[in-house]
Amino acid sequence: MYRTGLIGLPNVGKSTLFNALTRGKAQVANYPFCTIDPNVGVVPVPDRRLEAIAQITKPERLTPAMLEFIDVAGLVKGAHRGEGLGNQFLSHIREVDVVVHVVRCFDDPDITHVDGDVNPVRDIEVVETELVLKDLETVEKRMEKTGRMIKTGEKRYVVEMERLERLKAWLERGESIRAGQWDDEEQSLIAELFLLSAKPVIYAANVSEDDLLGASAYVQDVKRVAERSGASTLVICAALEAEIAELSPDEAREFLSELGLSEPGLHRLIRLAYDQLDLVTFYTVKGVETRAWAVPRGTLAPQAAGKIHQDMERGFIRAEVVDWESFVRCGSLATAREQGILRSEGKDYAIQDGDVVLFRFNV
Repeated sequence: MYRTGLIGLPNVGKSTLFNALTRGKAQVANYPFCTIDPNVGVVPVPDRRLEAIAQITKPERLTPAMLEFIDVAGLVKGAHRGEGLGNQFLSHIREVDVVVHVVRCFDDPDITHVDGDVNPVRDIEVVETELVLKDLETVEKRMEKTGRMIKTGEKRYVVEMERLERLKAWLERGESIRAGQWDDEEQSLIAELFLLSAKPVIYAANVSEDDLLGASAYVQDVKRVAERSGASTLVICAALEAEIAELSPDEAREFLSELGLSEPGLHRLIRLAYDQLDLVTFYTVKGVETRAWAVPRGTLAPQAAGKIHQDMERGFIRAEVVDWESFVRCGSLATAREQGILRSEGKDYAIQDGDVVLFRFNV
C-alpha cells in the first residue's frame, strides 16, 4: 500500500488533520512532541466513478482504493543531528512515498508555536533544511564508500563518484533534490540512497475558518515557496475538517453547502496525494465484490493482475477491458462484449485510468 507521511513542526495541526482523515484517535495537545510514535491509518480514496459503477453492479462488497497515512512526530531544528526526536522523525519519512508538509498559517494565542510566532517561510525552511542536511550526510557516507571502491580500478565507481559529487554540490547550496534536474542514472542513484528531499511534497497550508480560500499573506508565502521547489500547495482548515469528520454524510453536505464548499478539503488532499504518487485506478466487478485498485501509471496488464493475486500474473492470458463510462452505459461486461466495446488486450497493454478489467488467466 502506498504511504503518505504528515510532517511539520510541532503544534501545526498534523494530528488534528490525521484524526480528521482517519477518524482516528491520535493524541492532540498543546505541547511539542505530543506525537512520538507515528500514528498510522488507512484512508479510502474518494471516487465518484466507483460509486457510479456500484449503482450498476450492486455488489455485496464495495472496496475503494486505499492510501496509508502516517502522522510523524514534529520536527525541530537540529533533527539531522538527533535533536528532539530527529532520528525517529527522519527514519519515518524515509518509509513514505509522498510527504504532506503541514504548515501553520493561522494566528491563535492559545496554541503555542515552537518558535514563538507564526512564520510559514521560516517553518518550511527549518524542515527542508533538516531533510537536505540529512541527505548531505547520506551522500557523503556513500562517497567515502565509493572512494574506497575506486581503488579496485573499476570505472563504474569513478562514474558514480562524479554523480555523487553533483548531488553533494546541489545539497550544499541548500537545495532539495526534488527541485533539481537529474538524468536517469542519477535518478536511479537517488532512489537507491532513499534521499528524503527527493520525495514529492504537498504543502498543506493549515488556515483558520476565516481564510478558507487562502487569501492571507501566510498562504501566499507558502505558495511562492512551493513554486520554487517543485511542490504542490493545498489550503485546508484542519480544525474545520475535524468538525466535518464527526458529522453524518447528510449533515456534512449541509454544513459544506452553508460554507460554499462542494466537498471536504480532505478529499482534495487525498486525491492530490494520489496524483503526486502518479497512480491510476482500475476496477474489477467480478463476483460479489466491486473494487478499485491503485497502480502506478504505466503498469502493464499482467502486473495489474498480480496486484489482485500472484497466480493471475503468473498465468496471465489476456485482459478484457472497457472504460468505466462505457461500462456504466452498457450495464454489464456481457453487454459491452455484445456491442463490441469490450477490448481484448495482451501482455503489453498499459492499464489506463478508469479501466474496468476482467483478467483471464490459467495456472
